[in-house]
Amino acid sequence: MNPAPRAFFRMLSIQKHSSGLVFKVHVQPGASRNQVSGLHGDALKLKLTAPPVEGKANKACIGILAEALGIPKTSIEIVSGHTSRKKNIRVSCSASRTPLLCKRLEELSAG
Repeated sequence: MNPAPRAFFRMLSIQKHSSGLVFKVHVQPGASRNQVSGLHGDALKLKLTAPPVEGKANKACIGILAEALGIPKTSIEIVSGHTSRKKNIRVSCSASRTPLLCKRLEELSAG
């Protein structure tokens, strides 16, 4: 008898920071439409119509995250990975808003 298959649970890696949250995204530029499409490893996967030239995909990344999280674009910063598909994102927010944003990120990562 074969043992029951193991369930693998993937989770978005969210780190609380003194000024908000830091998490990873995996960007797929040149997609047919803009969307948050679950997880890619421990990163939130974003499909973007923008091409990866002249910062267009980075701008689109910030725009789609701001819309999905319901926060201003100015609260979102790409802290590393400006020329890579894998990026670290910092969301500036108050301590009282952090749990709500964590919950929203988890909902987005579920697909």
